Amino acid sequence: MTILVAQPALGSQVEDKKLPLGQNELVLDGGFEAPDINAFGNSFRDYNAESERQKSVEEFYRVNHINQTYDYVKKMREEYGKLNKTKMSIWECCELLNEVVDDSDPDLDEPQIEHLLQTSEAIRKDYPNEDWLHLTALIHDLGKVLLLPSFGELPQWAVVGDTFPLGCAFDESIVHHKYFKDSPDVNNPAFNTKNGVYEQGCGLENVVMSWGHDDYMYLVAKENGTTLPSAALFIIRYHSFYPLHRAGAYKHLMNEEDKQNLKWLHVFNKYDLYSKSKVRIDVEKVKPYYLSLIDK
Repeated sequence: MTILVAQPALGSQVEDKKLPLGQNELVLDGGFEAPDINAFGNSFRDYNAESERQKSVEEFYRVNHINQTYDYVKKMREEYGKLNKTKMSIWECCELLNEVVDDSDPDLDEPQIEHLLQTSEAIRKDYPNEDWLHLTALIHDLGKVLLLPSFGELPQWAVVGDTFPLGCAFDESIVHHKYFKDSPDVNNPAFNTKNGVYEQGCGLENVVMSWGHDDYMYLVAKENGTTLPSAALFIIRYHSFYPLHRAGAYKHLMNEEDKQNLKWLHVFNKYDLYSKSKVRIDVEKVKPYYLSLIDK
């Protein structure tokens, strides 16, 4: 898969503000006002809310927690790290997401390209000079093409949903934590301590995360030699890692670069989550701007 992203100038707006890429002290603040309710009229990320989606979302996490194991992720990273499935442009990949609905999401059932553009446009309004962040928002979910036949047609539990580390104890902040009791990994003593197979402060890059669209798109961007800043790659890989950026779990595994990049993820997460609404984006109207970012 070809990713035609950012030249170094794409981060220049951040550099102009004396904020070194991926290492900056966050001084920016947007005016985005988060709505109180999601597209179904419920509170955001309420996994117990009675809705047409609640039962299917819980069943998704039951299967996810049983099948996402340390060995499984190692195998998938090796297979998909070859990047030999197909080749396309970023915008072609965005259009493919018209065929995808995320079964794990209690807040949205629109095609995914709508979500990409809702997120990107909300960020663009509040942070007009951070074009690298606009592009990051556009591509952050492109890994969901793993659900499609040309990418292996993986099951939903192997593509979407909140992510979490493998190889160490499952934190109770992980959604529907109760289903980990049936995970094969709970029978491995090496995986059942706070640090597990890792050293404290080892850096999240060295931690095996549950497999899905986040990790895949991170591999795609990294292996294609993207010049997006490290904060962008951090956002792409960990935007579904809610136990970290919502509950503060697993911070003991972070290094200093992770701590700096987490500040940008907190900015991004507000838009990623709360832009999920029935407000539609005129795709053809905004398309030229995002094509220009891709070219840049």
